[in-house]
Amino acid sequence: MVARVTLTDYRGTVLLDSYVRPTQPVCDYRTAETGLQPHHLAEAPVFIDVQRQVASIIKDKILVGYALWEFLSVINLSHPAINTRDTALFMSFRRTLNQKPNVVIPLQTLVKHFMGRDIGQNGDIPVERARAALDLFRSCEQTWEGIISTGAWPCALPPVEYRNFFT
Repeated sequence: MVARVTLTDYRGTVLLDSYVRPTQPVCDYRTAETGLQPHHLAEAPVFIDVQRQVASIIKDKILVGYALWEFLSVINLSHPAINTRDTALFMSFRRTLNQKPNVVIPLQTLVKHFMGRDIGQNGDIPVERARAALDLFRSCEQTWEGIISTGAWPCALPPVEYRNFFT
């Protein structure tokens, strides 16, 4: 279930920031972590409308983010793998931090190490996370795109159970 969807462009300008009306009863809003309260979701757009907006925005675009497999699975959309830049899977980050290829390093750790700043200090703020993933990507974009231009792929694969979300 998804409660909020936030999409930004390459510069971090918000393209979509929408709550999503729950399709099932909510047991715990985790308000302390998410800031979500019942009134945020009560009048929110229904899932299918938000899903259509997202599909329209990301169509034919390169999708940059962190753990994109989670996003694509909760919004129930697929995207061409070649058009994804997932900072959770970028091998250069994992090698620099001496991590094994199958270890997913938390976004907060990546941002602290490579950008020198803290995120998530005021809860889980989707636009902050989106911009942090963009900043990570832009910091090594030339390297990333250079590897792709050689025909190689600079990332580990997402968890196998999410393969249907990549075409």
